[in-house]
Amino acid sequence: MQINYFTKFLFVGLLFLSGTLFAQEVEHHIDEPNAEHNDALEEEISEDIDHHIQDSHSFTFFSDKEAGKHYGFPLPVILWDDGLQVFSSSKFHHGETVAENNGNYYKLYHSKIYKTDASGTLNFDEDHHAINKKPLDFSITKNVVMMFVTGLLMFLLFAGLARSFGKGPIARGAGRFFEPIVLYIRDDIAKPNIGPKYKKFMPYLLTVFFFIWFLNLFGLTPLGVNVTGNISVTLALALLTFIITQFSGNKNYWKHIFWMPGVPVPMKFILAPIELLGVFIKPFALMIRLYANIMAGHVVLMSIIALVFFVQNWIGGGLSLFLAFFLSIIELLVAALQAYIFTLLSALYFGFAVEEHDEAH
Repeated sequence: MQINYFTKFLFVGLLFLSGTLFAQEVEHHIDEPNAEHNDALEEEISEDIDHHIQDSHSFTFFSDKEAGKHYGFPLPVILWDDGLQVFSSSKFHHGETVAENNGNYYKLYHSKIYKTDASGTLNFDEDHHAINKKPLDFSITKNVVMMFVTGLLMFLLFAGLARSFGKGPIARGAGRFFEPIVLYIRDDIAKPNIGPKYKKFMPYLLTVFFFIWFLNLFGLTPLGVNVTGNISVTLALALLTFIITQFSGNKNYWKHIFWMPGVPVPMKFILAPIELLGVFIKPFALMIRLYANIMAGHVVLMSIIALVFFVQNWIGGGLSLFLAFFLSIIELLVAALQAYIFTLLSALYFGFAVEEHDEAH
């Protein structure tokens, strides 16, 4: 035991010393006279991080900026602009050129498509926001592709799991890993929080858990996808939970919102608006929690990796890579944790909606 404690103490001491030296090196390099180079590097890194966390109309694996080459594949652009406009995103050449289709011209700017002229003119307001007309965009973007891939993966996974149960009581193959997770969601999330009516909510709870979990895991791969860090995706998921909750609500659910039993009448008029506001706050909290945690994880991880280019020595580079590796391990846990929290809270809301109350009690 003494050797074990000494080893832990030595490890913490070395980590603290390395962190101190690393901080000194960062401060030293920031104070060097090549401030212009650092500013340019910082701007380039910021653009790379923005490119990673944003959606894209093409699927790019990696780019060679010096050669101006991008390795990936284009995706279909589907717009509604005085009619249906369909063309390949390769016409944009990653935002470098103007795309022409049926006599209309479009410009890709900050992952958004604006209508423009043949020369690609964009007009900006005082805050440097483009004010050109934006057509309705129904394009198959990188995030949409990953959602299709995740949906197909889940279909194949659960179809195989169902077939394995048809051959015997024990799951086979990958089903042996996923069966305990399915049972955990049923026995430890759905049953305790929803009650006897849990079965009709199981398809949604299983779908939303594995959908969020798989997308979070894809976000940690070099594919550069950030689906659950997109607030429109988390909004759609939260809206599904909200809609299911409201349509599943029984008379007791609505009575406890608008006219709570056992509460003095004057207090009912005060508490009813608060309870009604809580109905909309719950899905909002679901949306923000998932979005903020995943987005923050991507930004912090890429920022730590970017420190290698600022501190060009073995101490700083080694420590930043160690921190990035350590944070990646934590992000693996966060990927499952956020899926679990979203599923658990959804089950709680469903339980509130279908709960039966003993009026006499």
